[in-house]
Amino acid sequence: MAASVLRLIYPGRRWALAWIDGGSRQRSGTQTGPASNWARGQSSVAQLSLHTAQKPRKGEHKWAAVVGLEIHVQISSNSKLFSGAQVCFAAPPNSLVSFFDASLPGTLPVLNRRCVEAAVMTGLALNCHINKKSSFDRKHYFYADLPAGYQITQQRLPIAANGHLTYSVYMGKKRSQMATKTVRIKQIQLEQDSGKSLHDDLRSQTLIDLNRAGVGLLEVVLEPDLCCGEEAAIAVRELQMILQALGTSQANMAEGQLRVDANISVHHPGEPLGVRTEVKNLNSLRFLAKAIDYEIQRQITELESGGEILNETRSFDYKLGCTVPMRDKEGKQDYRFMPEPNLPPLVLYDATSLPADADSQQVVNIDELRDMLPELPSTTRERLVEQYGILPEHSFTLLNEVGLLEFFQSVIKETRAEPKKVTNWVLNTLLYYLKQQNLAVSESPVTPAALAELLDLLDSKAISSSAAKQVFEELWKGDGKTAAQIVSEQQLELMQDREALEQLCQATMDSHPQVVMDVRNRNPKAINKLIGLVRRASLSRADPTLIKEILEKKLSL
Repeated sequence: MAASVLRLIYPGRRWALAWIDGGSRQRSGTQTGPASNWARGQSSVAQLSLHTAQKPRKGEHKWAAVVGLEIHVQISSNSKLFSGAQVCFAAPPNSLVSFFDASLPGTLPVLNRRCVEAAVMTGLALNCHINKKSSFDRKHYFYADLPAGYQITQQRLPIAANGHLTYSVYMGKKRSQMATKTVRIKQIQLEQDSGKSLHDDLRSQTLIDLNRAGVGLLEVVLEPDLCCGEEAAIAVRELQMILQALGTSQANMAEGQLRVDANISVHHPGEPLGVRTEVKNLNSLRFLAKAIDYEIQRQITELESGGEILNETRSFDYKLGCTVPMRDKEGKQDYRFMPEPNLPPLVLYDATSLPADADSQQVVNIDELRDMLPELPSTTRERLVEQYGILPEHSFTLLNEVGLLEFFQSVIKETRAEPKKVTNWVLNTLLYYLKQQNLAVSESPVTPAALAELLDLLDSKAISSSAAKQVFEELWKGDGKTAAQIVSEQQLELMQDREALEQLCQATMDSHPQVVMDVRNRNPKAINKLIGLVRRASLSRADPTLIKEILEKKLSL
């Protein structure tokens, strides 16, 4: 069934005049301008660049940004939160809709145990207090993809609250130091997703797909403890990895399994918080960081030019790289929250409160779920540093890139090379090639076994480091040849005949008497030049360490 598109025209903008005197600001009043004034102002905002935003002038106060996030996570479950309908991405429209999902009269919700357990495990992993008694509420609002006219959520008494998420950020100009930060978690609540509106601009109509209606969600509400887009993206990435480790969600942002709303405001330190705006439905970490940083700079520029920040909802236009208004929030929407009459309170138990005759299939035991928690990313990073002796920042990179840790560990199992050397090749060489061609780790033409064989050849000094890079380039072409075959075909083996290498060194010395003279005159750079000349003569097949040893022996005669 098709429905016509409802389009809203933004009703105008309020402007305020301000004077700057030694950094203080005084407002003279507020005026409401026509829509044309808003359009003119919005045009300049849309062209704002982060790099051209005004910097505070001398004598002015600096600005501080405050960022809070609301994160919606699709729970990995075979069925929806309150019905038995299947959950499957990209299924044909309206093919996975139960009578309850369509809100037919007389249908009742049945709570999905899997979703409850996922919520409890997530709360435990995020250091939350798990409420043994939580309740469901109806949140009323009208939209075409919400058949019942309300959403079942947990507004008053959520399943988990008062937790925290720890994440690490790079510090310093060289970004070689890491600092640990914490963002507080206000609450985690269970709720059902809405359907999806498919807008057809060519036919000026909107179609509704209810496949997503009723899918189980976790809403993770973070306190406004963040200060910029980079921090927000890092915190969300850390949460994403925790969710994936728990099995709570695949958290694939491209498929809408993790969506972020960001609340942003700016103020002068020591003064009350500013008016906040909300940027809705950010579906990638890159867009999340860009949208927040843009919105911070937009608000600062607006205030410094005498304008006023409106309490509004905005969206991020990734093509223009800016946020644009969706609707204002001047009048608080009344969702008419009320207790869900068809669902009793959700009661959980632990070892101390579990009844002796309780059926384990009918109750959820918090302590049992706590014992089932897997190794979380923070613990994995600590283990990698301790087990392999790698740097902490390297452990972050191994976990942040999807599939890279598994690749690294596979190479470790198959090679004799030291873990530090494996780390260097995986993070510097493999990852560089992947990013150059925008490939995922799973798409790498070089397999862990192939890289392990190459590192074994390098470790046994069968080839030089420069030859190893040549071999990697050939492996990357994906011709199916092994590292050993490439070395043999291109004659990249190191020269093992010491007598032949001594003759080569002598010939090089005879043909470059001035360099030899510089070495004997204790020129520190001359010996390296002589080593380079010998290596060139050997077509890079000579071991630099052995060359240096032979040259030093000959030059001491």
